[in-house]
Parts: sequence; structure tokens; C-alpha cells
Amino acid sequence: MDRKFVWQIVIAFILAIIVGAIFGEKAVFVEPLGDLFLRLIKFIIVPLILSTIIVGVTSAGNIKKLGRLGGKTILYFLATSMFAISIGLMAGFVFQPGKNTGVTLEGETVEVAESEGVITTLLNIIPTNPLESLTTGSILQIIFFAIFIGLAITMVGEKALPVQRFFEGLSEIMYKITSIIMKLVPIGIFGLLAPIVGAYGISVLLPLIKIILAMAVAAIVHVAIVYSTAVKSFGKMNPVQFLKGIFPAATVAFTTASSSGTLPVTMKNTQENLGVSKETSSFILPLGATINMDGTAIYQGLAVMFIAQYFDVSLSFSQLLMVALVGTLASIGAAGVPGAGLIMLTMVLTAINLPLEGIALVASIDRILDMIRTSVNIVGDSSASLIVDQSEKKHNDPANSSA
Repeated sequence: MDRKFVWQIVIAFILAIIVGAIFGEKAVFVEPLGDLFLRLIKFIIVPLILSTIIVGVTSAGNIKKLGRLGGKTILYFLATSMFAISIGLMAGFVFQPGKNTGVTLEGETVEVAESEGVITTLLNIIPTNPLESLTTGSILQIIFFAIFIGLAITMVGEKALPVQRFFEGLSEIMYKITSIIMKLVPIGIFGLLAPIVGAYGISVLLPLIKIILAMAVAAIVHVAIVYSTAVKSFGKMNPVQFLKGIFPAATVAFTTASSSGTLPVTMKNTQENLGVSKETSSFILPLGATINMDGTAIYQGLAVMFIAQYFDVSLSFSQLLMVALVGTLASIGAAGVPGAGLIMLTMVLTAINLPLEGIALVASIDRILDMIRTSVNIVGDSSASLIVDQSEKKHNDPANSSA
């Protein structure tokens, strides 16, 4: 990875903090730069996902291999999510962020959209109108549509080769456009971060600084221990090399607070910096951006402890187990819904009978917490693609086959 590019990102971060601190809420004057970057990212997401998944499926060549890829991916997502929510709970125990906050609710409430539930969400993966899915940017439906087109191309064989070549060409074009847009990452980070720093001054953050600090520490611990161990043990890569490779995507995730919005950058980083095959990354990363929420799982555990401490409620061991279980599985039910973190928190609080009014406590700083958890989500998706890709290379190695 280009060191000059990394330094440009770091400088953009520093400048954004300085401008935000100096101008405060007036820092919105740089917001058009961030909006420009976001629009460019959104403009390539749908054709990039569609073309790369179709190419990935036609390269795989059979349903058995896709099933193997999917099975490994979901297993990794569930395992790391369980670790994540446990780390969030431990951070709550250690930091005690809900004690002596000096914050009062005063009848505040927060409107949270309802999750459609696991069954409805799973059914909604199947598009009734694929063209509508493409125009609305429904990621899971696009993935479903692309997988079926890829499988059908493989089954049809020679007659479908022109269609296969078309999508191969389209995917290469989208990768090239992504490379061009990547050059604007520092400008985008500056335009997105400065207004946030300006809006969230010290006066807003100070009363809840303990939960922000706890979230940051828990995120670092999860990345440094869980992901680094997995990457070194199963991905056969030095964790420092891995983190350097995914750094641009993590910074974009931090400023946009959107896993889907960061997807083009994540795909480029995992393929070029981590050496993950297009076939594997194009399948795992869109899926992970939609349903893999390790950062959000950390947030669930920490927020539950924060709210319990605020209301002076002692949680039993069985309630903590329930938090771990519901928090791990809730991401499926909340997939693709705006404000997924707060929706999942509602589900977890309901499961252990904690007051839903507690959501208002963290809502004021949710954007800050969302930035942290989205960065973790992106690093998690990238680690999954690296580890599964390494596993697939090992599986396809003739030396291993004959052994």
C-alpha cells in the first residue's frame, strides 16, 4: 500500500479535527466535499456488487463450492460476534459507564424503527422484482439475484459465454472506477469528519465520555486479540500487515458510519493489499456488510451494561447469557434496516426486561459510537474474507488433496 496515500488520510483526519474544533457547527461549510465522496461511492455500489458476484459464482463453477464458502463465512461471523458481545459486556463491568453520569432523561424518548424479524427478513432476501432491487440498492436481494444469474450462466454453458464475458468486462470497469474514486478518500474523510467534530463539541461528549472511551477500548481489544489471532492462525498473515492493508477502508467506515457505503473501498483493499481473490471477496464482503456486525455486538453488550447501571439494575448470569445470545442473532433480524444498532438494542433490552427509555441515554452520542462500531464491522468482514480465502486455497491445493 502507498505510504503517501496513508499519510494523506492521516493528515485529512487531523485537519478535520482542527477545523471542526475551530469552527464548531459552522464547519458544515466543508460538508459538500463529504457529500460528493458519498455520492461517488453510492454510484458504484450496485453495479460493482452485481458484476463481481456473478463473476465470482461463474469462477466457482458449482453450488457445492458456494455452499462451502457460505458455511465457513456464517460460522466465522457467528463466532466473532459472540466474542464481540462478551467483550462489550466486560468493558461495561470494567468502566462502569452508567454510574454517576450526571445525565437525566427528563421524559426523553427515541423513535426506533421496528425490525421485521428473522423470518420476514430471510423471505425478503428473495426479490419479487430484481430490477426494483437494483434501483433501490437492496444489497441482500442483489446478492441473491447475482448468485442465481451466475449459477444459471454456469449451467447453460457455451451459449451463455457472451453474457459471462459481459459481466467480466463490467466488473473490470467497476474496479477501475473504484480505483479513481479511491484517490478522493482523504478529501471525503475531511468533508465528512469536520462537521461531525464541530457538531459534537466537548460539552455534548463530556457527560458520556466514559461510554465512548469504553467503546473505543473494547473495539481495540476485539481487533487486537480476536481478529489478529484469527488472521495470524487461520489467515497466515502478520496482523500488522493485515491492519495496514485494511486501514483506508477502516477510516472510510469511521467517517461514513456505513458498512455498505464503504464496500467498494473494502473490496479494493482486501484484493490489492491483502491478496484475497476476487472470487472470495466479491461473495463474502457484500454479505458481511449486510449481516456481520461485530462492532454493533460490542455496542449491544456495553450499552446494556450502561443502561442497567444507570437504572441501578443488577443483571443475573442468565440475563447476561441472554444478552449474548440475542445480541449475536439479532443482527440477522435487523439486516438492511436503517439504525440497525438501535433496533438491535431494543430487541436485547426487551429480552431482559430493561427499560427501553434507556435508549435515549445513548442516542445523543449514537453517531460517535456508530463510527467506532462500523470500523470494527469492516475489519471483521475483511478478516473473514482473508481467512476463508486461505482456507479455500488450502482446500484446492493438489498437495493437500492427495495427502
